[in-house]
Amino acid sequence: MDGRGRAMRMSVELPLWRALAGYRVLTLVYAVLIFVFGQDRFERPGVAVGVLAVMAVWTLATLPRVSSAARCTRPFLAVDLAIALTGILLTPLADAQAQTHDGPTLPSIWTAGSVLAFALKGGWRWAGFASSLVAVANIVERGEPSADTFHNVLLVWVASIAIGYVVEVARASERTLARALEIDAATRERERLARDIHDGVLQVLAMVQRRGTALGGEAAELGRMAGEQEVALRSLVSGGLVPPSRTPEAAPATAENAPAENAPAENAPAESGPAGPVDLRTLLAPCAGARVTLSEPGAPVLLAPGAARELAAAVGAALDNVRRHAGDAASAWILVEDWPDEVVVTVRDDGPGIAEGRLAQAEGEGRLGVAQSIRGRLRDLGGRAELLSVPGQGTEVELTVPRGKADT
Repeated sequence: MDGRGRAMRMSVELPLWRALAGYRVLTLVYAVLIFVFGQDRFERPGVAVGVLAVMAVWTLATLPRVSSAARCTRPFLAVDLAIALTGILLTPLADAQAQTHDGPTLPSIWTAGSVLAFALKGGWRWAGFASSLVAVANIVERGEPSADTFHNVLLVWVASIAIGYVVEVARASERTLARALEIDAATRERERLARDIHDGVLQVLAMVQRRGTALGGEAAELGRMAGEQEVALRSLVSGGLVPPSRTPEAAPATAENAPAENAPAENAPAESGPAGPVDLRTLLAPCAGARVTLSEPGAPVLLAPGAARELAAAVGAALDNVRRHAGDAASAWILVEDWPDEVVVTVRDDGPGIAEGRLAQAEGEGRLGVAQSIRGRLRDLGGRAELLSVPGQGTEVELTVPRGKADT
């Protein structure tokens, strides 16, 4: 479990251990008060004072021990339970009439603190073991089981086992949650790498394949090899495995799988160096061109550097898709809207649109332009990407980033 998982576990268990520490102190005070107000019934008050003194010194000296499961060691638990059992068994020695009435033992309910420590440390099995020993000690102290003794013993036994079971369930849930967070972090990192690969390496390999096929001769062989590596890399990025001996032949360059020759350079937004807020307009300015119209507010659209770069990269990926699927003759429009609670960037084109089911098919084939380069980026920013396309009427991609998350 990583540091984040341990921190979550501490955040859940720490209140329980703090409550146990407070319980031990309060029940110690309760046991002392019972003796003070009922000392006239003790034939040997010195024995009672000795037991309570040991309990007091032990409780106060070991308060740090009950601050966490790591500090609450097995030897501590054994000594703690032994003191509680000894106090129970010495009760008839201090009070000769203890077996003839249903008065409390010398430790009284302080004993339950030892049992609860077992429950928090080891779960319901440890709690059952400790509470069973306490039950035996109470029966021995009484001489013979009574209805009141049986009731008290059963209450401690059931309560401690229930608490131990709840602790075990909580710990299992924490481990599951920590593992889920680890998987989520690994998945997000994989998706980030996949976006970077898609925006760079895969685009170049597809371009080499396309140009090599067009030139023919030795260049065609180079293009074929680039196509093989593109397919293998796409399979790896999307989670599949392609054995080297069975690498499929490169697919012919089409408007669906081959980017424009200058797509990476033309649409890659400029990197921003400053650590402070970045004006999104400056990152989107290189995207404008003869067939790309950029409409933006007159005032700066300030975002955190990482959020601004990711949003601009998503816009660049959307423009890559326009050029790839609609061709160089298509026109595109970028609209930037700066609202108080969110930033919205819309990319619209007048191309042929996207056929129904084409995005799902492309994602299954390892082409992750929309899935990762656009939607994945917006998801990581806490935003959303909405795509509307009607065959023959172009495509519109709306990218929305909430202000509260984009500024952090």
